[in-house]
Amino acid sequence: MNRSWLEKDYYRLLGVGKDADQAAIKKSYRRLAQKLHPDANPDDDKATDRFKDVSEAYSVLSDPDRRKEYDQVRSMGAAGAFGGSAGGSGPFGGAQQVRIEDLLGGVGGIGDLFGFGGGRRGPQRGSDVSTVLDMTFEEAVRGTTASVRIESPDRCSRCGGGGAEPGTSFDVCAGCGGTGTVASNQGFFSFTNPCPQCGGSGKTLDSPCLNCRGSGHERRSRTIKVRIPPGVKDGNTIRLRGKGSAGARGGPAGDLLVQVRVGTHRLFTRSGDDLKLRLPVSFTEAALGAKVEVPTLNGPVTLKIPAGTSSGKTFRVRKQGVRRDRGRPGDLLVTVQVTVPPKLPKDARKMLEEFRDLYETENPRDNL
Repeated sequence: MNRSWLEKDYYRLLGVGKDADQAAIKKSYRRLAQKLHPDANPDDDKATDRFKDVSEAYSVLSDPDRRKEYDQVRSMGAAGAFGGSAGGSGPFGGAQQVRIEDLLGGVGGIGDLFGFGGGRRGPQRGSDVSTVLDMTFEEAVRGTTASVRIESPDRCSRCGGGGAEPGTSFDVCAGCGGTGTVASNQGFFSFTNPCPQCGGSGKTLDSPCLNCRGSGHERRSRTIKVRIPPGVKDGNTIRLRGKGSAGARGGPAGDLLVQVRVGTHRLFTRSGDDLKLRLPVSFTEAALGAKVEVPTLNGPVTLKIPAGTSSGKTFRVRKQGVRRDRGRPGDLLVTVQVTVPPKLPKDARKMLEEFRDLYETENPRDNL
């Protein structure tokens, strides 16, 4: 046991309660270790000190037996707390030196957690590539196949991505013996980092490729066909697996992310899978009723306007909306807009005035 068991509240250092389970302790430690690691704070001595405290706290609380002993000592207080202990000597109660990768529960190299350095660099997935595709309203509703042109790292055409000049071979790295990593002890922890001689690959090139200089990649333009499914919306993203940047050291390629940008239509707007249309009708059509022709994306249809239809009335034309690959198609929502002649002939005006005097006995604004 160490005197710091009495001096330091490990639960407070990790920001967890005394009843926290192992999952909560590990989660809190990972978060704090990433934030406080010396490599992430090269000029901050306070962060380094806190990192040591957090690591010390985790080394005790992550071990059920040591945690139990720690809790007992803390509950006893100073009296008798330092009388014999199975902890042995050493700054952490006789704990054996451990690798930080073990503490991180199989996360991988330390760099996998913090984003700098790490274990052996095996096959790595290529990065994703993003692009934007403009299309018309009708293309988005019906679906289409389009072509996009991208520029991104691809496998070198000369060496096939291996990095070596054709006809030459690789040698085992003398710096790491082919493991790709070198270890260094830092007190309580043992860190593994990529070998600086081979960059973590475990091998060196006799003759780097003249085209890519050993990287295995070259930047080139490509044209890729993209199938746009029916019903895609403005802002949707289509993901094409394996069409992004080439991977490193035999790793898979990244994805191509195509963001769809849909234009407007002169007649229709969209609400989910429904289309909307404002339909002008004359005063007499609205008053007397009529059958009118309504445009749709699939050709005109006939809509019956009942007598006495008010402006703003909406009619639903079934299955004339957006039709997706799966599911029920949307509808066309037709909203009537009654048009009034800007100028009436004298005889027509006189007839309307007589109609008003005889039949318009109620004020339509009474409910206001």
